[in-house]
Amino acid sequence: MLTLADYQQVAAGKVRHLYAVDDELLLLVASNRMSAYDHVLSSEIPDKGRVLTAMSVFWFEQLADLVPNHLVAWEDDRIPAEVRGRALLVKRLSMVQVECVARGYLTGSGLVDYQRTGAVCGVELPVGLVEATELETPIFTPATKAELGSHDENVSFDEVAAEVGADLAEQLRDTTLRIYSEAREFARKRGVVLADTKFEFGLDANGTLVLGDEALTPDSSRYWPADGYAPGRVQPSFDKQYVRDWLTSPASGWDRASDTPPPALPDEVVAATRARYVEAYEKISGRSFADWIDSPR
Repeated sequence: MLTLADYQQVAAGKVRHLYAVDDELLLLVASNRMSAYDHVLSSEIPDKGRVLTAMSVFWFEQLADLVPNHLVAWEDDRIPAEVRGRALLVKRLSMVQVECVARGYLTGSGLVDYQRTGAVCGVELPVGLVEATELETPIFTPATKAELGSHDENVSFDEVAAEVGADLAEQLRDTTLRIYSEAREFARKRGVVLADTKFEFGLDANGTLVLGDEALTPDSSRYWPADGYAPGRVQPSFDKQYVRDWLTSPASGWDRASDTPPPALPDEVVAATRARYVEAYEKISGRSFADWIDSPR
């Protein structure tokens, strides 16, 4: 029986590890680690890797007619039992080194950019917008892909075009906004606001643009309850914003501007974060998380 040790690790990110299966396939394994503010926290969130994997599988299936993706299988003999339920067998791609972000609401780093310049990634916006304002039209706000411990930097479309070429940049922008718009409407019908999301794309051997990495998970997206949504204030969330908010609260005692790593999360924050991730999956997919593939936690 195969184990993870039978595969060579080829890459490690903040949350996921990649292993070589053969010349065409990789094993993408999601951990229970939590990252925030360019740090990997010492506390893990139980079942987080399984939620991210289940959510990605759901969205890859849901969006398959809209954009090709790298998913090959989530139940396969080549996936070791020790990571079953939080690992995917995926196609090798030549990854585009751009974080493709779509925003339908103004919050997070987008709000910071807007308050400073009146624009987000070079996209001019109307004056007078506030926290959580719904934008008239979703916008493409790309970012550089940073190394572990470094911060992704928002960049303009022109900067992306200069890096990868105008044609590919247009493909990235148009595909990102098309996926986001489709997913936002789907989520809205489930009583959830998809405020923004981040995608990663790669090119296959034929030069076709393919959706890779994860898709519309609580790690890569901001999900808010539609019930009670109101602009002008920070929204409750189903994603890791809850952890970010605790880390920057007086309760944590952590100074984000310092060189010290963030503190461990209290048990109640860990439990509440897990509950939010599971709720996000169940509300969006309409499926029970308990029915997802059994695997060690």
